[in-house]
Amino acid sequence: MARILISMKDTFLKSIDEMAQREQRTRSELVREALRAYLKKSRAAAPKDEKNATLLENLLD
Repeated sequence: MARILISMKDTFLKSIDEMAQREQRTRSELVREALRAYLKKSRAAAPKDEKNATLLENLLD
């Protein structure tokens, strides 16, 4: 498994660690799950974004 290095404010990291502890999982598990949810949401929004861009282009023509 690959590792990455990210930077964040100490207060944000503290919030992440507190949530991970409440949910009884590791920091890595929590961050992976958050990124999975973000990617899923982004993929679902992409077709709508493209449709909106096309509509906007048509209005501007």
